[in-house]
Amino acid sequence: MLSEKDLKQIAQRGITKEQIETQLKEFETGFPFLKLEAAAAVGNGIVAPNESERQQYVKAWEDYKAAGKRIVKFVPASGAASRMFKNMFAFVDADYDVPTTDFEKKYFDNIEKFAFYEALDAVCVKNEGKGIKALMAEGNYKAVAANMLKAEGLNYGQLPKGMLLFHKYAEGARTPMEEHLVEGALYAASKGEAHVHFTVSHDHLAFFKAKVAEKVDSFAQKYGIKYDITFSEQKPSTDTVAANPDNTPFREADGSLLFRPGGHGALIENLNEIEADVIFIKNIDNVVPDRLKPETVEWKQVIAGVLVSLQKQAFEYLRQLDNNPSDAQIAQIAQFVEKNLCTNPKNNKVDAEYLRRKLNRPMRVCGVVKNVGEPGGGPFLTYNQDGTVSLQILESSQIDTNNAEYMKMFTQGTHFNPVDLVCAVKDYKGQPFNLPDFVDKTTGFISSKSKGGKELKALELPGLWNGAMSDWSTIFVEVPLGTFNPVKTVNDLLRDQHQ
Repeated sequence: MLSEKDLKQIAQRGITKEQIETQLKEFETGFPFLKLEAAAAVGNGIVAPNESERQQYVKAWEDYKAAGKRIVKFVPASGAASRMFKNMFAFVDADYDVPTTDFEKKYFDNIEKFAFYEALDAVCVKNEGKGIKALMAEGNYKAVAANMLKAEGLNYGQLPKGMLLFHKYAEGARTPMEEHLVEGALYAASKGEAHVHFTVSHDHLAFFKAKVAEKVDSFAQKYGIKYDITFSEQKPSTDTVAANPDNTPFREADGSLLFRPGGHGALIENLNEIEADVIFIKNIDNVVPDRLKPETVEWKQVIAGVLVSLQKQAFEYLRQLDNNPSDAQIAQIAQFVEKNLCTNPKNNKVDAEYLRRKLNRPMRVCGVVKNVGEPGGGPFLTYNQDGTVSLQILESSQIDTNNAEYMKMFTQGTHFNPVDLVCAVKDYKGQPFNLPDFVDKTTGFISSKSKGGKELKALELPGLWNGAMSDWSTIFVEVPLGTFNPVKTVNDLLRDQHQ
């Protein structure tokens, strides 16, 4: 099935023949659904700290930072913003000229509220000889939309989301990239330095770097810190081969194999190369203006405090396990693993070996918000490969929709995860874990796509905060909905939280 030419193409990407054969086999077999115990809820897998506890956790985090630990803010920022503007692309191509849908009307009725209004007005004057108001007055709405989307205008239809102007300030509008730099200073700086890492697509890397270089000094001066900004790209070796509907390799017109990005799960390789004790992970578009940041900052400190408090206890127990613990100590450690780390042994023998395995692994605390219908992974108590039950973040694709009990759990779930994670990635001896060792490879995902009018199957790797972190210790903390403000469409920028 694979020719010498194929093998050469595969090797050039840093992928092995065995990996491709495995992927093609996965197209045939699919991925198993996960076995669920329950949807997590407050009191059953989700912690809801009271005010006194929150203060203790904030102090624990401040003490941890004061010890000079290396903290990194990791921001996946490679996605293009094209999906944000799906409705406006449709308007430009529509067979009518004036705003007709509710979405289009809302956009144009509120156009002056967008942080990019002045920039868009300037490119309209440059390209059309008229500003936005004049173009709209004469009914030329499509020129306004086209100048927002197209390369000769703002090029927002192709730029990465992190480079769009999101929020207005007296000193000028800010992009999400800038808002993340501010957040890095406010809760992730240690010893006067903030380490921020962006994952960026190859096509936008130079532009992203130039924009960061242009902005970083002003924030360093404003917050009295130094920034260490780093970048990485998704590795070609994490791409996956595409398949035809009959599960044979999909080929381009020239006969070469088609590879596709493996999804955000590929970023476990990037995360694995970060030198850090603690890593915050947050999506590029989940940012708010300064007036709303205090709540975000407090809760980031809370979940980080939960993390370092639990890690400190886990490390102490691991040292006890190194020194022939008594039966009483074993019982105490077992209770911590089950109650505090929400890992139920089920039919596993609870001995020193089992406890070491469950304690000596990466740890993450995930903020979860009450479910209000936004898209996002849900927190569940889920069976693992070894028969234990622990907390996992699941997407709908991982749940058997034909299982009425599971669907009830999913649809009636009280919370979801908005990608709000803080991770501890070193062991109790100070050595970094090799994160790919903790991926559940059976949690990938197959979707239907097309290329050149031909149907194909695409394979996504286990998601970064789903199967890629399946064998981590996971803790869920309820955080306020105000800490979650994603921008999925351009009109989301009109929400009060982004004004």
